[in-house]
Amino acid sequence: MNENRSSFTGKIGFVLAAAGSAVGLGNIWRFPYLAAKYGGGIFLLVYLVLALTFGFALMITEIAIGRKTGLSAIGAYKKLDKRFSFAGYLAAIVPIIILPYYSVIGGWVTKYLAVFVSGQGKAAADGDYFGDFIGGVGEPIFWYFLFIGVTAIVVLFGVQKGVEKVSKIMMPILVVLTLGISIYTITLPGAWEGVLYYITPNFENFSATTVLAAMGQLFYSMSLSMGIMITYGSYMKKDVSIEKSVKQIEIFDTGIAFFAGLMIVPAVFVFGGGDNMEKNGAGLMFEVLPKIFDTIPGGSVLGGAFFILVLFAALTSSISLMETVVSFLGDKLKIGRKLSCLVVFIFCVLLGLPSSLGFGIWSHIAPLGMSFLNFFDFISNSVLMPIVAFITCIFIGFIIKPKSVIDEVEIGGAFKRKRLFAVMIKYIAPICIILILISSVLDAFGIMKI
Repeated sequence: MNENRSSFTGKIGFVLAAAGSAVGLGNIWRFPYLAAKYGGGIFLLVYLVLALTFGFALMITEIAIGRKTGLSAIGAYKKLDKRFSFAGYLAAIVPIIILPYYSVIGGWVTKYLAVFVSGQGKAAADGDYFGDFIGGVGEPIFWYFLFIGVTAIVVLFGVQKGVEKVSKIMMPILVVLTLGISIYTITLPGAWEGVLYYITPNFENFSATTVLAAMGQLFYSMSLSMGIMITYGSYMKKDVSIEKSVKQIEIFDTGIAFFAGLMIVPAVFVFGGGDNMEKNGAGLMFEVLPKIFDTIPGGSVLGGAFFILVLFAALTSSISLMETVVSFLGDKLKIGRKLSCLVVFIFCVLLGLPSSLGFGIWSHIAPLGMSFLNFFDFISNSVLMPIVAFITCIFIGFIIKPKSVIDEVEIGGAFKRKRLFAVMIKYIAPICIILILISSVLDAFGIMKI
């Protein structure tokens, strides 16, 4: 490992930072939406099984690659085998694409927090409010700039003073807010029907699409195949147990997603009879929830607390995305953190403009029939991430062999699930990933609906 490279102070710093990366908007709105759409409790069960096997193997792999090489994705793959340098570049492209459009959504969250904090929550409950806001020019761009600016400032302070310090503050607050609001939600009259739907596995709802949806969410939720876990692994000290750290990250990630569902699914049953669950994730959070808060005494306070929670989740993920890109740039061009941050900030500001304006004055431009934001999301999450994951599985499983990862993991202690890891990374994970890629592409072109 590069002795001059920044590092986390220890296990707690690494786990909270990595969990902060994993916990994002996908946990707060996407997970509850998918759980409701694909059978509630059965989706939860399938997701949990996949997280403990499929997700566990991929996260172990990426963190071990990072710590073994002491480099971000571009340098890490090249150091292990020059023939697979291209995999590092593919992994680097993913956060570069995601960060700008993710920050646009982060700007929307920041706007809604300001609305509720200023006591204007009733206005946000209007059916046209969200559409009018994102269809504008100046205001959504302002909030987008503000969000990406805060992200850049945190990353500028570095790994220990920036990324780790903010994660140590935000993650505990995020847990407390999630628990508090979910407990309040399930006490509402009529909420129990939604709770039972959400937590009770109904095997009649089980299908191949349930499994594929859960696997797709796993990539999105756990920050896999985008270079983040490789980068964070490169900051990890050798005496920290990778296996135990991954277990704790999964507990954070799945726990926040589960309680986010307890906030949203029962509430929608209470106020909408469950009819609104077919809305897309963004619509559910920005259009439905303000209406729910408007009907509750003290709803402005609750709404403010909710959007603080969502903002924290969005920031922890955007920080990890930007840190990864900054690390790529620093490793490749050998430039300092300040210059790297400035270059990444300017690039993201420019690349994010189409995603922001794509709901307004540029809405007539629709690549592959999608808005700019949805197009970038499709390319990164549905195409590039499965491809990177598949290449990684083949690389570890058959080129440098699972033992190379197992040896790195065992530096920090015994690897109890190494047999499961070897089977998953060589045989099961590649097949699952190919199915995700095929189904996502077919779904995007309307050939097969998932």
